[in-house]
Amino acid sequence: MTSALIEETDVATAPTSHDGGRRALAYTLRKLGLFVLTLWAAITLNFALPRLMPGSPADAALAKLAQNGPVSDATKAAIEAQLGVPTGNILEQYVAYLQQVVTLDFGVSYTFYPQEVSELVSTALPYTLVLVGVVTIVAFVLGTLLGVLAAWKRGTWLDTLPTLAGSFASAFPYFWTALLLLFFAGYVWRLFPTSGAYGPTAAPELTFAFLGDALYHAFLPALTILITSLGGWILGMRNTMISTLGDDYVTFAEANGLKPRTVALRYAARNAILPNLTSFGLALGGVVGGSILVERVFGYPGVGYLLFNAVTNQDYPLMQALFLMITVSVLVANFLVDILYGVLDPRTRK
Repeated sequence: MTSALIEETDVATAPTSHDGGRRALAYTLRKLGLFVLTLWAAITLNFALPRLMPGSPADAALAKLAQNGPVSDATKAAIEAQLGVPTGNILEQYVAYLQQVVTLDFGVSYTFYPQEVSELVSTALPYTLVLVGVVTIVAFVLGTLLGVLAAWKRGTWLDTLPTLAGSFASAFPYFWTALLLLFFAGYVWRLFPTSGAYGPTAAPELTFAFLGDALYHAFLPALTILITSLGGWILGMRNTMISTLGDDYVTFAEANGLKPRTVALRYAARNAILPNLTSFGLALGGVVGGSILVERVFGYPGVGYLLFNAVTNQDYPLMQALFLMITVSVLVANFLVDILYGVLDPRTRK
């Protein structure tokens, strides 16, 4: 009778799949609520920052006109109306700004007038997503696998070679590596073009000729990002993996005679990848911001190059749209990583 009572107690207190699903739903809703709150705060901050800056957005244009003589109030009013400077009280401006965010209408760029900001961003974004996005994913996958291999074969040349090469490559800043590749591969050996996303006679279109030309122009910027970012993924995964290999469950799996590859990938690497996954989420969220230094060195017309021009020319509408896009992408990436964390490690859902 005692054993039957114990069995009934165990069944009553054992977690059910229904409880697990309910905890997962509560975890997802909690993260979603936090994401919405953070998104609203980011949008509001993006609205407030330009208005806290001294002067008017039209001051840059007026300063250029003032070189030829004094500017009248009528001229100033006409320029502000032409550039779409916000009018009305702060609440009216905030409501209008939220409408712009929903409709993705951020007005006219001051630098590339009269082009629309949305048009400029939509033109530059594909180049950045293909260049920085693809390279970031390749660097993460390759660096994580090399880190797992280095940790599993620690003390051998399979550990020494990737860790030393990764440490040496990541020690150089982006712009220095870009300048070296540009000088030798672009100017000395003339293997690759030195600027632009495609040749002067090519036209953007979905053809194999244009795609091949675009990949040819993107090779040096992509190689720069890959070289300088690969070492961080290797070292991060290796160090975490080595700590995980000393845990009891890994020793128990090895003692039960499991295959080394099974122990390395399904037991040690699955838990060791969690810190790297967080960094990957942040890196992937920052992809839309481009790589300002690399795109600047190679004259690559991505979002980073566009952001550099916007800051240099005090292009407030363009800066506001780019900052908002980067912030939202980082928040979305963090939200997805949090959800994936809950799938890989159920302890985070408690």
